[in-house]
Amino acid sequence: INLLVLTVATQETDGFRRFLRSAKHFNYTIKVLGRGESWKGGDYMSPPGGGQKVRLLKSALEDIQDENRVILLVDSYDVIFSSGPRELLKKFQQAKHRVVFSAETLIWPDRHLEDKHPHVREGKRFLGAGGFIGYAPNLKQMLSDWSGADSDSDQLFFTKLYINPEKRKSINITLDNKCRLFQNLHGALDEVVLKFEDGRVRARNVLYNTLPVIIHGNGPTKLQINYLGNYIPHLWMFETGCTLCNEGLRPLSGLQESQYPMVVIGIFIQQPTPFVSVFFERLLNLKYPKNRLQLFIYNQELHHEPHIRSFLEYHESEYQGVKLIGPEEDIDPLTSRDIGFDMCRDNIDCEYFFSIDVDVVLKNEDMLRILIELNKPFIAPMMTKPGRLWTNFWGALSADGYYARSEDYMDIVKGRRMGLWNVPYISHIFLIKADTLRTDLKDPDLFESATLDPDMAFCSKVRNKVRQYTQITRRNKIHSNQLYSQSMSSRHISLYKPDEQPALRPHHDASTFTINIALNQLGIDYQGGGCRFLRYNCSVNAPRRGWALLHPGRLTHYHEGLPTVEGVRYISVSFVDP
Repeated sequence: INLLVLTVATQETDGFRRFLRSAKHFNYTIKVLGRGESWKGGDYMSPPGGGQKVRLLKSALEDIQDENRVILLVDSYDVIFSSGPRELLKKFQQAKHRVVFSAETLIWPDRHLEDKHPHVREGKRFLGAGGFIGYAPNLKQMLSDWSGADSDSDQLFFTKLYINPEKRKSINITLDNKCRLFQNLHGALDEVVLKFEDGRVRARNVLYNTLPVIIHGNGPTKLQINYLGNYIPHLWMFETGCTLCNEGLRPLSGLQESQYPMVVIGIFIQQPTPFVSVFFERLLNLKYPKNRLQLFIYNQELHHEPHIRSFLEYHESEYQGVKLIGPEEDIDPLTSRDIGFDMCRDNIDCEYFFSIDVDVVLKNEDMLRILIELNKPFIAPMMTKPGRLWTNFWGALSADGYYARSEDYMDIVKGRRMGLWNVPYISHIFLIKADTLRTDLKDPDLFESATLDPDMAFCSKVRNKVRQYTQITRRNKIHSNQLYSQSMSSRHISLYKPDEQPALRPHHDASTFTINIALNQLGIDYQGGGCRFLRYNCSVNAPRRGWALLHPGRLTHYHEGLPTVEGVRYISVSFVDP
């Protein structure tokens, strides 16, 4: 097949490796331009930019003399192939033009040029510069006028060529209006669904009923290309399950204990929590050499000091080292996370930081080994709560960065889809490589944000720096807890006691609505308690037994459980559409 794929990549990111993996799967011939150069072409969110790609392409084309050679130029950090070269070339030839650009719903970067674009009977009208295919001579002719700077806009350059009738005709340019070759996701998220058929996974455009060959997460659609990239091409299918899970592993079997990676385990106790002693018992049972573990323990609660002292009295000597920060040191929770990371960053022997909140139940004794063997820069096991459709990950984000339900969330939570998943948010427990902490995540303010909660701020920075991190689910092998679920709602009884769990820290619920029903009497059975909605500074108490409070669970109603100061408060909590 007389096809050459050109792409520009000055860095080897996870997205670039994903692009190469998809290209290798379909046997594309790839030539990478710009390796070793510094990137001066701007970023994808603000024009101008991209001129560096045009310069590199123009230079590369000078060496191509074959007039029948077909050249495909695509971005790589946010692109995946969903089919092979034969289908791509067939669709290109059916377009009956010498150069075919991807098409977009939205015009960018100059909306004043909208009226100059040719009208189309059906399909997308505007040019997208992130992907185009054409014969080498025509591409050379198209680029002959380029003399711009690396920071100039490639999108604007190609757009002006396309809207010039003489240039469009002489170069013989058209657009892939119905997304037969290229699918740009920006402005088209509702058009694209996953299609599982005949042992293959494709992205289907339901608006035009087409199967694009190339999927491009252009503009602010990086999370969507990450989601599609969990499946395309051939990474997870109903017939085979996860085909990626055994790639690039770091086996630990056969190593002597002294050869195991050194891990700092960060344990964070930020509020009164039941069964803290049981947590430390489960920590002891992890099947990992303790002389290759250092412990960082942050405790904010006086009530739990005896539990920690008892654990350290009997077991501190088994570990390579222990650092304890107690409530008397008055260090805030966000600073404690940074101190824990620094304990690993500053130790040249540290290879991983394993972060665990104390309310996590470590049921799988092999968990740490399994996570290390998967050899990812940032990875978390899926954690569930008995009787509740709750996990420690989100499959998608809303426009303002909060929880949104991904199409595959229910199947993953219920164990119908098991594998490695690139997700936008995790909490409570994760493993991160020390090299990642020392390079991409070396900033000291990873948990700080003027608008986001600390865990969401952290995940946002991980997404931006590491570009891809992974969630694993393997039922009966890796779960932190057992899985129970109901499809429409979940329900449980909560109790609040002054000496165990008197309150509940601020949070959102993973539900459309939450219903709280008082099971005993304020003023008789207990004192205090209630629910406070932080954004409205509104506190609500149950005046009598059987009284119910209904409120939205997700975005708008950030809330906390107020302290029970005497007695025991019982409530029934039901989550509707969790």
